[in-house]
Amino acid sequence: MRKQRVLVLGATGLVGSTLLQILEERNFPVDSLRLLGTARSEGTIMNVFGDSVRVEPVTPGCFKGIDICFFAASADAARVLARQASDNGAVVIDKSNAFRMDTRVPLVVPEVNSHHLERHRGIVGSPNCSTIQMVVALWPLEKAARLRRVVAVTYQSVSGTGKQAMQELSVQSEHVLEGRAVRPQVYPAQIAFNLIPHIDDFGEEAYTGEEWKMVKETQKILDRPDLVISPTCVRVPVFVGHSEAVLCETEKTLTPTAARDLLSQSPSIEILDDPDENLYPLPVHVASTDKVYVGRLRKDLSSPNGLWLWIVADNLRKGAALNAVQIAERLIEMDLL
Repeated sequence: MRKQRVLVLGATGLVGSTLLQILEERNFPVDSLRLLGTARSEGTIMNVFGDSVRVEPVTPGCFKGIDICFFAASADAARVLARQASDNGAVVIDKSNAFRMDTRVPLVVPEVNSHHLERHRGIVGSPNCSTIQMVVALWPLEKAARLRRVVAVTYQSVSGTGKQAMQELSVQSEHVLEGRAVRPQVYPAQIAFNLIPHIDDFGEEAYTGEEWKMVKETQKILDRPDLVISPTCVRVPVFVGHSEAVLCETEKTLTPTAARDLLSQSPSIEILDDPDENLYPLPVHVASTDKVYVGRLRKDLSSPNGLWLWIVADNLRKGAALNAVQIAERLIEMDLL
């Protein structure tokens, strides 16, 4: 396998640093590695593949001679830089929402729609973290029984917002326990010992941007623009790991047992579902792991073809960095670089 000349934009952030860790863990075929960051992170030395690599600023010509660019930066940065990188011959795998709904850009979860990579034009989108884990779990059910409707409630950790949010949760928790005043900065309300049903800005029909991402991205990934999806996204005081309660209605009847058997056949899914033993996925247990965990599989009491699933995954790994690396691996396997 030919080794790749790799560049990571946003290398010092939560997703960027996790991505570098995963590249090492999976022995990704790296020939050379460049790390780019903001002025604040310029000069930072990161240890990758046993070497000390200096974080560089973005400069004219920095994308020349690169095969794969992992973008773990803001949407604004991606909009400015992604075309520059692709015009220089690199394939950009972008984790931001800059291009996710661009019809020219495939939005990919490799276990679900790798075939969409065949039409890439130099940029590939990696979906929102909450979308990724949900479609991994829904895909076996879609193939077997065709989805009719999806209702999802997410419980999303603060690491989805970034390092400052994790620090805010830590500091606020200390302040609450000490009886001190809490002054939110990252979030619109106190996050410690609290829930906030508000992720991203409110928009059309009083749904937030995060909720609309789950709707539109899922429809695009599954090639199902007709699929009805209704989400509510909630920020919770958890450091790492997104959880979701998902009701899916199918056209064909699936028993919980049949659904469990279908899901267990996916190498990316692990079933943790034994109510008698209090066995179900918990974010504290799935952090630093790569699979999507499913439990609480049960029949919906309000619809004949409805099933409830409890879905949990590490949002920094499968929800972000790992999915991007898996996209790169598929691009290599499919000879699409």
